[in-house]
Amino acid sequence: MTEENAVDWSDDLDCLRFSVPGHGAPCAMHRLAFKVLIDGALTEQTCRAYFVANREAFLAAACNKIERLSIPFERSLHINSRDLRRAMTAEDAQGPARLCRVLDR
Repeated sequence: MTEENAVDWSDDLDCLRFSVPGHGAPCAMHRLAFKVLIDGALTEQTCRAYFVANREAFLAAACNKIERLSIPFERSLHINSRDLRRAMTAEDAQGPARLCRVLDR
């Protein structure tokens, strides 16, 4: 998996693998990690379709994990649904800041 935009399915690992631009090694997400994200059957096709629809969030989740854990260049990694949802929430949170009121006791 050497292409910058490569995506494939590993039958041996039962996971979707994708390249992370500038990292040099693939990132994987196990089929069962898609369980909380996809309604219905968890097939290679449904997982691929979810990835295609949410590619930017997958890349953000991988980059965040690489940075957070200081994963060396060319070392593969995996993300889980929590990593992905965190990236999706961060993308949604880029809008106007919410007001927060602190109540004194």
